[in-house]
Amino acid sequence: MIKEKLSFTCDILLSHQQLACCDRYCGIPHQGKNVLIYSNKKTQQKPLLLTGHHGDISAMTFGKRSSPVTLCSASSEYIIIWDIEACQKRTEEGKLAAGTVIGTLLGNVVHLSFCSNDELVAVCSGTTIYVLNSKKQEVICTLNGHLGFLTSTEFCPWNTNILVSTSEDRTFKVWDLKIGAVFYQSFVLGGSPLLSVLFLEEEKQLITGSADGQVWCFSFDDDHKCHLVKKMDLQKMEKRYEMRQETLSYPQDVAEQLVANKVEISKPVIQMTSCGSFAEIQFGQEIDNSWFCVGSTDGLYVVELATSELLTVLYFKDNPTLNITMAGSWSICVGSDKSMVVLVSSLFTPCVVLLELCLSNLCRTGEKGGGGFSVFPSSPPLLESPLNAELKRKEPSHPKRKGGIKEKPLVFHSKVKSSGYNTTPRMTMFSAQTNAQKKTSPKKSIRHLGLLHRNYPEVSAAPTEPRTALSIANKQVSCLQYSGDGKKILCGLGDRSVLLYNSCLTGSPTAYIGHDKPVTSVSWSLCRQWWLSAAEDLSLRIWAKSYSEPAIILGDTMFSKPIRGAQFYYLDKFLVLTSGPSLYLYLYNVDLTRDDVKRYKHRSIIKLLWRQEVESFFFYSDIVLVSCSDRSIQVLDMNKGAVGSVLHDAHSRAIHCITQNKGSTFTSQAPESYNLFLTSAVTDGVKMWDLRTMRCVRRYENHVNLSHACSSAFSPCGRFIASGSEDKCAYVYDIRASTYLHKLQKHSDTVLSVAFNPAKPELLTGTLDGKLRLFQSSTGSHLSHDTSAAVHCISNVTT
Repeated sequence: MIKEKLSFTCDILLSHQQLACCDRYCGIPHQGKNVLIYSNKKTQQKPLLLTGHHGDISAMTFGKRSSPVTLCSASSEYIIIWDIEACQKRTEEGKLAAGTVIGTLLGNVVHLSFCSNDELVAVCSGTTIYVLNSKKQEVICTLNGHLGFLTSTEFCPWNTNILVSTSEDRTFKVWDLKIGAVFYQSFVLGGSPLLSVLFLEEEKQLITGSADGQVWCFSFDDDHKCHLVKKMDLQKMEKRYEMRQETLSYPQDVAEQLVANKVEISKPVIQMTSCGSFAEIQFGQEIDNSWFCVGSTDGLYVVELATSELLTVLYFKDNPTLNITMAGSWSICVGSDKSMVVLVSSLFTPCVVLLELCLSNLCRTGEKGGGGFSVFPSSPPLLESPLNAELKRKEPSHPKRKGGIKEKPLVFHSKVKSSGYNTTPRMTMFSAQTNAQKKTSPKKSIRHLGLLHRNYPEVSAAPTEPRTALSIANKQVSCLQYSGDGKKILCGLGDRSVLLYNSCLTGSPTAYIGHDKPVTSVSWSLCRQWWLSAAEDLSLRIWAKSYSEPAIILGDTMFSKPIRGAQFYYLDKFLVLTSGPSLYLYLYNVDLTRDDVKRYKHRSIIKLLWRQEVESFFFYSDIVLVSCSDRSIQVLDMNKGAVGSVLHDAHSRAIHCITQNKGSTFTSQAPESYNLFLTSAVTDGVKMWDLRTMRCVRRYENHVNLSHACSSAFSPCGRFIASGSEDKCAYVYDIRASTYLHKLQKHSDTVLSVAFNPAKPELLTGTLDGKLRLFQSSTGSHLSHDTSAAVHCISNVTT
């Protein structure tokens, strides 16, 4: 994977000096004042010698254009531009290679950079930036403002009038070259100097790295106001990478011990480069080009920006034939033939090596071998599968009597009308109704089975316009869930009650009381005829429509820990819940008929079918996703009744929320989209996973989540993600980008719960102090409230 093409022994140490490398040539200082230009493909040829400096060369860089190839070299007295092809031609003619002096006496130059069209050169000297004309000796502007020595500069690739600089004062500045002033100045990012900066043109983002291995990613919009998208730690990413590697060969506890015993070294972000031009390189099953390379002291780190994870690390120590073990400076160039050319200087010895890296051989750790999963079952359930279990109902037995007079009821009806002693006396007498109108018989609603209700707009903006604000309690809104038709909304509260609202939050809600402690989970059945609630009082209740009393109660010392999650499963055939470290699978039958004499006796039946030691969960057809307290995610195959796969260290903290991309009966998505799910953890943001590969595909961390269990949700169209936050805001993300689209402000407290309406583009949020806010889309079409035609047509996909 790493091939050494050239090793050059210098006369002086070049450990912290900027070197020059492009896809065709590399430049190495020689005898202090001269430059040797080697061909990357023909390193055995005699190098081109460039002379002209009177002092030691301190920085070099090649231009961005492929033709002509331009080199800029700097010393304390001269800044010289060289045309490599012209210099080679003069040398072949026996003449002396000559360059163009564009600057003089600018001091100790530490960094040089070209703009995208090679017309401007930025020179870093002390605390001053000189912007020079690359064609003639002219200073375009002089920029001052940093409190520490400059370390690097970079021109914006899509706007040559914008320049970004980093400094030892631990900040970066965005400069407007037209007026020579600062557009934006960052806060102090960390405790170590910033060393490098990188633009990602496709994502419109800016990345900077420090001497202690910290990497910050900022959005870089047209207003040039940088917003922090994510922060990465090279040391922590390396530990997670090593853990994934070790778990492929060793058990989890052994792998943790091996990683803990390794010696840690500092990992400065010396140089970064984008690898977005290699979009055709496949990692696993998907094509992804949101990754960049970081050159550090011990090797090259390939980072996936979307997930903040390492794809691979190329260590010098893994290649003992190399003439370098620790790097002092890097110059990285991505070639056009799926390769990368790197010029590296040794940290402790006067040596420079030219390396070639083959990018097509890079692969994600842990993706080889082992198949993934899918929400769509590939075969019917096995004969011995728990999913085939049926609830045996006992028929009432009536023993036959022999002879004698049979018992007969005293009345001829099954119900006896009340005498009326307990009713309120009638205060008004009978009055004739003179304006009575003939009632028209309601037409029977026709249900178009097998068709989806397609009223959800295919293209609409995210719901960000405030519509309704409602204060419902003094306790937290623990959970929210819309019914499948989008008409009703369940609100589980911290005051031990559950409120049932219309989706528009109008009218008085129906209150359901029975729990003794805060409600932790609510869930609608697929048929929307009943729903359940679970609470911290170790009980679960199933409620039927239009009934104030629960049809089924689970409790009475049946569970030892509070029920953290519960819902209907497999087309409402089963009931699943988690209590402590166990997952329970129940068969049940809701029977609402009661004997008038024995009203206390419930006829509903529930039976424990299966139990597994897990914790929090979510369900995909016959797949159950489980998040455990050891920060892992388990995939349970309910068809076999066994654990199918385990993903260790999914988050740095225990996962408190796991959410499936369910979609909606009012719209459709690509089949592959239903394999996505979200996980949330305190201090570790929201991660989106692909069930087919069991790896993280994107990470969202603009919101604040430091202590509370803030939930997250997919929109029905699958284009947006909403998350609660502790800064009194709700965040809406585009599923394709890591930075947030909208920040819904003016909440009264921490936003704990979020839920999308499945029938129309609306978002409901619930706060810690018991308030609800409803947001709607500003561009969505007006939707009909008649959702009676919505049906479920996919029978083999069960949720």
